[in-house]
Amino acid sequence: MNLSPLIVTYLSLFLIAFTIALVPLFAKHQKILIYVSFPLMSIASAIAVVAGIWSVAIDTPESVTLSIGLPDLPFHLRLDPLSGFFLTTIGLLSFFVSIYSTGYCKGYAGKRSVTHLVIFYSLFIAGMFLVVLSDDAFFFLISWELMAIASYFLVMFEDELIENRRAAFLYLVVAHIGALAILLSFGVLAGATGLESFSGYTFDAMRQTEFPLKWATVAFLLAFFGFSAKAGVIPLHVWLPEAHPAAPSNVSALMSGVMLKTAIYGIIRVTFDLIRVFPLWWGAMVLILGLITAIMGILYAIMQNDIKRMLAYSSVENIGVILIGIGLAIIFTSFHIPVLAALSLTAVFYHSINHAMFKGLLFMGAGALLHATHKKNMDEMGGLIHYMPWTSTLFLIGSISISALPPFNGFISEWLLFQAFLLSPSLNSPLLNLLIPMGAALLALTAALVAACFVKAFGITFLGHWRGHHHPPLQKMGLEVNWPMRIGMILPALMCLILGILPAMVIEWMDKISDELVGGKIATTAGAFGWLWLTPVAHERASYSGAIVFLWIIVVVMLVYILLHIRKTAIHRVPLWDCGFEKITPRMQYNAASFSMPIRRIFGFLFNIREQVRLSTSTISPSFPNRLYYRLRIRDRFWGWIYRPISESSYWISRKFGRLQQGYIHVYLIYSFITIIILLIFAR
Repeated sequence: MNLSPLIVTYLSLFLIAFTIALVPLFAKHQKILIYVSFPLMSIASAIAVVAGIWSVAIDTPESVTLSIGLPDLPFHLRLDPLSGFFLTTIGLLSFFVSIYSTGYCKGYAGKRSVTHLVIFYSLFIAGMFLVVLSDDAFFFLISWELMAIASYFLVMFEDELIENRRAAFLYLVVAHIGALAILLSFGVLAGATGLESFSGYTFDAMRQTEFPLKWATVAFLLAFFGFSAKAGVIPLHVWLPEAHPAAPSNVSALMSGVMLKTAIYGIIRVTFDLIRVFPLWWGAMVLILGLITAIMGILYAIMQNDIKRMLAYSSVENIGVILIGIGLAIIFTSFHIPVLAALSLTAVFYHSINHAMFKGLLFMGAGALLHATHKKNMDEMGGLIHYMPWTSTLFLIGSISISALPPFNGFISEWLLFQAFLLSPSLNSPLLNLLIPMGAALLALTAALVAACFVKAFGITFLGHWRGHHHPPLQKMGLEVNWPMRIGMILPALMCLILGILPAMVIEWMDKISDELVGGKIATTAGAFGWLWLTPVAHERASYSGAIVFLWIIVVVMLVYILLHIRKTAIHRVPLWDCGFEKITPRMQYNAASFSMPIRRIFGFLFNIREQVRLSTSTISPSFPNRLYYRLRIRDRFWGWIYRPISESSYWISRKFGRLQQGYIHVYLIYSFITIIILLIFAR
């Protein structure tokens, strides 16, 4: 048997199955279980990365049919450049997080069993791999459910907390509503193929079908709704800020970094590979929803004090940025401009892998903070740069990357997306000629707000003095997290830098995907001046070199260091300037709520905000209160507008039906008799 990317993928899946089989052997030895299972999962993930990179590089789809499903419903697997790219992205972050998990899960040893965590963690990664490998609707939905159920149990790992159980239940409900919509979409596509039996459910049969516009539209809307529920597109985002903070931090990194990308994969696969119909209004709808999701997601993130909740809302924003690129790709394809469609899709793919790297890094950094301080509220942290230099440096790299600042990776994908906006010609549509400039402006606003959000996150958490009511627990516990956790964060930080300084090489590798989907390529121009320069579409219009920017930063830093060393200028620490007020305390510092106050004043109408200030009167004089109590509550308006009425209506209907349960057997017999009579009447 010749070695191929698909065979290598089998090896990865076999190793995951082997890891799960080993769990019962080490269930009574929790530390050994941790040291065996997570390294095996990191190896399995690394093997998947090799298979994915290889598959994209050779640009040769591989398919196989496994006769292990139901009768007449075998499982179809396919590894092509699109699935290979997402396999690489999922495997890469899973590799880093599995290394991190070896150190992170040691914190559970002796406190609670990690047996279930290991099992569902392995199934979760296997489910994501199988989703991108599936080549028929039946196997796709099985893999999708495997991924959803495994992540449900991971969210509910610490099930003694009622908020975790509620978050897991909400996630499960939204996930299954989305899965039902995806099932209906595949049913529409399979029915439109006109094939008998179950052969119409294969993706290959759908690729070979020319779909009527009305049925293509129905299938697209159902699929987009279903995948949007998993991706967290507004207003289907409500489960994200509940589930991600509830899950263990290593799981949160995977859920935010790559599980959301399986939904992006689904949208791209159905739209550009299976349906291949591109009405203009589809792209306009996706673009508008992407813009709303991006701007609302980052505004919600800025308002948060819980660091994991802030990162969850930030993932909503990044999904919005990716949808903007998908919307532009559909628009440009409908106008038969394949080069700009390819540029938009390249920005989508680049931002997908970028988000996996920096968001995985940031969630692992949040896990390190939680591991060391046992806190998630940024208002109870501060000054941690002195105690956790490794974590603070790596979190800073993640913050710079997500803020789209050069020379790190976040800048590349958003710069490519801006080029797609700016290079677009005057399109024959008044709506688009208004929407595209407005979209570019909103994307710029989003980028500025992201920078503000992560200045707040890093500054409040790591700078200043400790803001908690008690002394920082790090003084008793040690200075930094263990080395497996550090290595798990160092590797994605390095990837953020590599993706930022070598974009032309990465784009040349992935350019085959855009060519296959929209019939356009940009690698010939993007790398026209070698690996050093990125020149999308034409070098006369725009060019960028991450490597040169990085070298300039290094040179400037070294010159400053040398000048300070030559002048022998020492850094003198002096007391904090207190405006003449000598009794300043750490409690008087800016906190997360005060930092976001100006933005809250500007955009407060978008939120359900309640501020309460209460003064405790002094026995000496009411003008000098003993203490001031401040309470701020910010809630999601979409919950009150959409989800609360549905929830309350469901409870009301359930209570009404609950009255049918009388507890008497003769009443139930009457129900059965009436049901039989009704069935006999209608059966005629």
